[in-house]
This record gives sequence, structure tokens and C-alpha cells, in this order.
Amino acid sequence: MIAGAIGIILVTALGLGSYLYYGRGSSKQIESIAVMPFVNAAGNPDLDYLSDGITESLINSLSQIPTLSVKARSSVFTYKGKDVSPQQVAKDLAVQAVLNGRVTQRGDQVLLNVELVDASTGNQLWGDQYARKASDLVQLQSDIARDVSGRLKAKLTGAEQQRIAKNYTENTEAYQLYLRGRYHWNKRRGDDIKKSIEYFQQAIDKDPTYALAYAALAEGYIVAASYRVGSPKDNYALSHAAAAKAIEIDPTLAEAHNALASLLSNEWRFADAEAEWQKALELNPNYATAHQWYAEQLNSMGRYPEALAEIQRAQQVDPLSLIINGIVGVTLRLNGRRDECLVQLNKTLELDPNFHRTHLFLAETYEQMGRFDEAVDEFAKAFTLSGVSPDTVAHFSPIVKNAAKTGGATSYARAMAEVLENSKGTASPPAVIVAAYWARAGETEKCFLILEKAFNEHDDSMLMLKDPKLDPVKTDPRYKDLLRRVGLPE
Repeated sequence: MIAGAIGIILVTALGLGSYLYYGRGSSKQIESIAVMPFVNAAGNPDLDYLSDGITESLINSLSQIPTLSVKARSSVFTYKGKDVSPQQVAKDLAVQAVLNGRVTQRGDQVLLNVELVDASTGNQLWGDQYARKASDLVQLQSDIARDVSGRLKAKLTGAEQQRIAKNYTENTEAYQLYLRGRYHWNKRRGDDIKKSIEYFQQAIDKDPTYALAYAALAEGYIVAASYRVGSPKDNYALSHAAAAKAIEIDPTLAEAHNALASLLSNEWRFADAEAEWQKALELNPNYATAHQWYAEQLNSMGRYPEALAEIQRAQQVDPLSLIINGIVGVTLRLNGRRDECLVQLNKTLELDPNFHRTHLFLAETYEQMGRFDEAVDEFAKAFTLSGVSPDTVAHFSPIVKNAAKTGGATSYARAMAEVLENSKGTASPPAVIVAAYWARAGETEKCFLILEKAFNEHDDSMLMLKDPKLDPVKTDPRYKDLLRRVGLPE
């Protein structure tokens, strides 16, 4: 009996000690967290937008805490629908805590069960249940963000507390339309991008002061341009208007400054773009997309060491993002670190072997190393995964491989230029890439004809003008003149 009593006392003491250490009395501050995809426990796929949207809203709110590393959406959503332990998440994402949630809707009520878990032990640090009417969804997200930030022991100023719990709209219909828009935007497919733009516009129609919806609309039009959904010129104009409106309503929105920075970069206003990216990252240092897009501009300007530091910061925030990991590889190559580039790109393939841009980046790397057969094989995989017909791919590979075998690098470049110029039924290849192949084939005049046309049309690919692919013509006065007119440094 005495032994049993001592055991009970010890267990109670340990439990109380754990509570005091991790709970209300703890001085321990959690410095890194992964907000896992909330589970749609309603059994209705039409409510995925709600569970996903609440997750993303919490990620964005907690990212406002300057002392907290919050893993980005694209990393945590790789676990959606998977049964994964907190310890595995800690190993993959290097976080101290994991936030889990379950969303259920019963009639006009939304029920949320939330728990904060120690990622190293799997022990619950805190949990709570929230029951709100669907009409109170806006306040629900703010309440959870406020409660979680308190449990993380973050030391916040009054202004930071307000930013975390900030509601960008009081209109529940507008908020739900915004969440639907984000749900489709994150799918990154042409039809879904169009739907996301429609939902963001509907959210604005419900609340014309909804700055976050304007910012999302601006980013939506930018992605639409890159996916060739509609006219790029029209998309950029509409994006510019939406970003400007978002900043007019709320100048503290990092998303709006990120969109504006991208637009200014496309307008070749590089100094202004850099100022906007720095503003976005000052407002939200955890904004992985801003780090990524800024790194891409730094690459365009030939500032490769700075670009590497920036893209590696994006990778820290979003370690499982395919595009960010791919650009880390590209930036390593631009810094002359080809072996590390290959290691990085092969790691990215392990994350998802079906992401076509990783194969494209690998192809370009093998190409620069003179490994033409491997380059062609990777190009073929990239083309197939991006929707090019199998017949076209089957026709392309032997022609280019044979050219490399019989005539070396020059014949390979000529064959690539001809294949790209004659490609049918696919998105037009970037003009600067085609010009670069002609340059490497010794066709300098053809190269500059294409570059001049691209300049006159303000082609997006002119941002690639400093790429090493154009090395054969970089001593030509016409090349330096193009750099000057675009506004890129020599």
C-alpha cells in the first residue's frame, strides 16, 4: 500500500511538473511549429475548402510572430490524408511543436478540436474545443490564433498581438469565398486558377474593403500569366490594380507587397521591385514565396551568392516545397557548384519524381556538363510530364541524341533550337532559351533577331538575359546594349 501510494504521488508529481513546464506556468518558448492540415471530419468533400482554409489562415497568422519559425503550407500539406507521428514531422521539418485539428460541421455549427503537441515526445501540451456558428467563422480563426500564440509562450508587443488576431473582414460570406479561392489557387492547375480568381472577386464584391482578397487576386493573376491562362498583358494589368488596392486599404500586407514586387520586376523596374520584396519580408519573415521570388530576381541580376542565401531561407521555411528545392539546385549551379546541384535536384526527385520542373532543371545541368544523352532523357521526362504528346517526345529524343553523337555540342545546340522552334501544340518555349541554343550553334545573327523581338514584345524570358546559356554572345556589343535597355547590370 505504501509503495502504491508513493507511485501515485510520483506520477502525480511528474504530471504536475510537466504541466508547469509545458503549460500555464512554463517559461519555455517554442520557436518552431508545423500547423498540420486540419482533418475534415464531416465526411463531406465539399468542406475540404474549410478545413484547408482554416489551416492556411492559422499558418499565416502565426507567421506574424517574429520569434517563431512556422513551416509553410506546401510543406505541411504533403502530409494531408497521411497518418504520421509528431516525431516524424519533427525529423522531416525540424520543429519543436505540431498543431493538429479536426473540423466538423453540424447544421449551422462548426466544431473544432485543436491540440498542441510536443513534436519530440508526442505529448499533448494543450488542447481545446471550439464551437461556433458558421456565421462566426471569421472570429473563430482569430480566437484560435490568439490562444495558440499564448501557449507558445511568444513574447509579443501589443501591435504584434493585434496582427496575429487580426480579422481582414467581418463578412463571413466574403471570408468563405476567400477560403474557396485559396483552395483552388493552391491546386496550381489552369482551370483551378480561373476558379480562384472568380472566388476572390466574389469575396471582394461582398466586402470591397477586404484587402487580403485583393492581395490574393493580385497573386492569382500573376500565376494565371505564368500558366498561360488568358492574356499575360491583361493579367499583369489586373494584378497591378488589385495589388495597389490591397496596399491602399492595408499597407501591412506582405502578400500585396510580394505581388507588387513581382509585377515591378516584370516591368524591369528592378530597384523598385527589390524594395517591395524587402518590405514584404520585413512584414513577414516567414513568407517563403517572397523569399523564393526575390531569389529568382537576384538570379536574374547575376547576384548569385545573395540569391543562394535567399532561396535557402525559403527552404528553411518550406523544406518540402518542390519548386523551392528545385531552385536551390539551380542557384547552386549558377554559383558554380554543379556537383551539389545534382545532389540537391536528385533529393528533390525523391520528394516527387513526377514534378516536371525538376527534370527540366536536371536536363539543363547535364547539358552544361556536356552529358547530352542524360540531358535529353531528362528533357523527355519533363516534356512528357508537362503534357507534350508521347509521339512528339519519341520523335525529339533520337534526333537530338544523334546530333550530339555526330557533331558534338554545336550540333546538339542546333538540333535543340530547331526542335523548339518547330514545336507544335505546346506552350511556346521561352524566347531567350531558343536564342541561347542558336548562339551555341554559332548562329549569332539568329540569336539577336530573337532577342530583339523578345525585347520589343517585353517578353518575360528577358529576365533570363544574364543566364550562362548566353555566354557565347556576351562579348558582342549588342548583348551589352540589351542589358542596358532592360536595366540589368553588366
